[in-house]
Amino acid sequence: MKKNPNDPHTRKISMLVMAKPTIEGAGVHLKRSLGFYNVKLADPFLLLDDFHSDNPLYYEAGFPWHPHRGIETITYVLHGSVEHGDSMGNKGVINPGDVQWMTAGSGIIHQEMPKGGNDSLLWGFQLWANLPAKNKMMEPRYREVKSADIPVVEEGGAVIKVICGRVNKITGPVTDIVTGPEYLDVEIGPGKVFSRKIKDTKTAFAYVISGSGNFGRPAAGFKADAEKYYFGGAMRPETGAETLVLYSSGPQIEVKAGAEGVRFLLISGNPIKEPVAWYGPIVMNTEKELQAAFKEYEEGTFLRHKDKSRQGVE
Repeated sequence: MKKNPNDPHTRKISMLVMAKPTIEGAGVHLKRSLGFYNVKLADPFLLLDDFHSDNPLYYEAGFPWHPHRGIETITYVLHGSVEHGDSMGNKGVINPGDVQWMTAGSGIIHQEMPKGGNDSLLWGFQLWANLPAKNKMMEPRYREVKSADIPVVEEGGAVIKVICGRVNKITGPVTDIVTGPEYLDVEIGPGKVFSRKIKDTKTAFAYVISGSGNFGRPAAGFKADAEKYYFGGAMRPETGAETLVLYSSGPQIEVKAGAEGVRFLLISGNPIKEPVAWYGPIVMNTEKELQAAFKEYEEGTFLRHKDKSRQGVE
């Protein structure tokens, strides 16, 4: 594969987004790079949150019992831990390197309570992936994947954790996902170049965890947070931490690491191309469906799955 950022087959950058501070749950401080404002551009992905703090006051209240419907939530922990419980009776704790993949489908009520490590540091990510209309009301399911079960592939100066998808005939442990996503944790050594084929029809983005790198050239209509990415009227050559890189179409991406190397999440999936009606933790296709979901929650008829043991939990 060519390692040339000017290759016409290499995807260009359509948007650069700085993660912005927000507060969710019972008072968890986090930074959000995907949200309501760019939901159509990142289809099928709805939201990406980066929770990163060594101050327990910023995360210990957590995310008490709340509902979800119509989406999948993917939580990946780097430091600390997140305790989970849900209306299907699932309980567990994800620790550094672990992943929790929850398909809310027709409806689930759950809680997520984060804890810092010995140094009080908590760091992780939560991604929301939309479900198409035909799968909105599917049976909920929960998968907890331990770090030891996530394969690591080394290729051309890059170390790749394959959470979901396939790299060099190595398949990640999370499979059978509706929107066919790929979820990789990629780390590149200083000055090294990483290339990755991605089906042209898939939406793709990178989120920079640490270091910096050149993620490509700007596409026509390129948009960015100007105060960070422009200097003297020119675009900065490298993109740093807490930044989301949304790609245009094309069969491959190329990233060249900076002097300190770069680590990033590389995520792609099949766009759904359907209307989105979204309020809080519930995502449907129409306002009527959205209103019906909240009415069911208020009336205690929200849960459709077989185990009703948590019905009415809030």
